[in-house]
Amino acid sequence: QVQVVEYGGGSVQAGASLRIYCTASTASFANFGMGWFRQAPGMEREFVAAISRNDLFTSYADSVKGRFTISRDNTKRTVYLQMNSLKPGDTAVYYCAANNFGRGSAQWSDYYYRGQGTQVTVSS
Repeated sequence: QVQVVEYGGGSVQAGASLRIYCTASTASFANFGMGWFRQAPGMEREFVAAISRNDLFTSYADSVKGRFTISRDNTKRTVYLQMNSLKPGDTAVYYCAANNFGRGSAQWSDYYYRGQGTQVTVSS
């Protein structure tokens, strides 16, 4: 069983930057597709960003494009989400997810392994 754990959430002011990251407990991490999703109170979970194995492809939700960057360090079995120019609308619980077929998908259902989430709060 692959365990996915998120780190780095917190409370920041609008316009600030924050980096969250997650680790996955698999020696095959380099072959996994990884994604970030978020869920605000009373809202549906939504896609944020994804990265394929070997860093070949990344994708972003339109709402974060140009502000957020997803990256990975396979030696550390870690995927990062650098969030810049944060807005109050970015406030949510952020979830990291992994799949073992290597594709960075925008669909939550494509990820079998999912973390418990980390809270990001952006105040105005």
